[in-house]
Amino acid sequence: MAHAVRALWPHGRALAWRLGDRPALGLHAQSRAGFTGAAGGSGPAATARKGGPRLLGAAALALGGALGLYHTARWHLRAQDLRAERLGYRLQLTLYQYKTCPFCSKVRAFLDFHALPYQVVEVNPVRRAEIKFSSYRKVPIVMAQEGESLQQLNDSSVIISALKTYLVSGQPLADIITYYPPMKAVNDQGKEVTEFCNKYWLMLDEKEAQRMYGGKEARTEEMKWRQWADDWLVHLISPNVYRTPAEALASFDYIVKEGNFGTVEGAMAKYMGAAAMYFISKRLKRRHHLRDDVREDLYEAANKWVAAVGKDRPFMGGQKPNLADLAVYGVLRVMEGLEAFDDLMRHTHIQPWYLRVEKAIAEAPQ
Repeated sequence: MAHAVRALWPHGRALAWRLGDRPALGLHAQSRAGFTGAAGGSGPAATARKGGPRLLGAAALALGGALGLYHTARWHLRAQDLRAERLGYRLQLTLYQYKTCPFCSKVRAFLDFHALPYQVVEVNPVRRAEIKFSSYRKVPIVMAQEGESLQQLNDSSVIISALKTYLVSGQPLADIITYYPPMKAVNDQGKEVTEFCNKYWLMLDEKEAQRMYGGKEARTEEMKWRQWADDWLVHLISPNVYRTPAEALASFDYIVKEGNFGTVEGAMAKYMGAAAMYFISKRLKRRHHLRDDVREDLYEAANKWVAAVGKDRPFMGGQKPNLADLAVYGVLRVMEGLEAFDDLMRHTHIQPWYLRVEKAIAEAPQ
């Protein structure tokens, strides 16, 4: 039972590598105009009279050029959004999940923000009969049907990267998933696990990358913080929600209510699982070198994220959440309603950003 319920808040160490950076394509604009000064007059006064219209003309040209670039950029962004929307509705998506799993929550945040229709199958964490069709035995799994083609996407970061690549580029999903090959690796406990190459990398050409990111720095920043969410932030969840026996029991009460348990399984999970995870959380605290008061690590991580977003932009993605915003939000969201979440909102500066992401997802066109 303890093994089954541990999957609801997984703790695997991510191992990722990606393709080398490709140079970003610069955005160039050219304009050409000719002027002729008014005839007649000479000397300084005439020069001044000529300079006035020329300066006004140059200013008008610069303003017109700037407005033109602004409207062109807006048109490209709007056209890109509409194209992505059309592509998204060509997919039939089914998400196999545990609702309280942070990796599954990340995927839902992505799908909801991008207004991608999908069905949810809540997997029984004991029997896992719902995913018996799959040799990959972890969640989330997304089954994506595009026309006659049915593809299975595994691993939350691969699911997000592959679907985002599809929305931006329009490449066939069957081709995209070949860019994220699985490989065998050994984790810190000496257990063989399946990891995925390039999982934080979007497979875009230079023009597509330029339209999406505007520059290499934004792309690198997004990848860095997506990996941080997987490699560090997610490992703070279990030690915090199972910190005390009372918190462990409250967490499993929530898990049983939201999960797909039978009556007997639910009762066993609530009490036996809570007791098991209370002790397992202590081992996780030592494994990840957390402080005695694990809240301090959670608070530090939240404030580090807020500092990375900064005061001059509402999201790391600028005016709208990027994949890093959605990943961090998705991980933290699984604690809502628990003591750890309330403490996080009270004792850090993350709440304004968190509420902005929540609002952005809620306002996504349905």
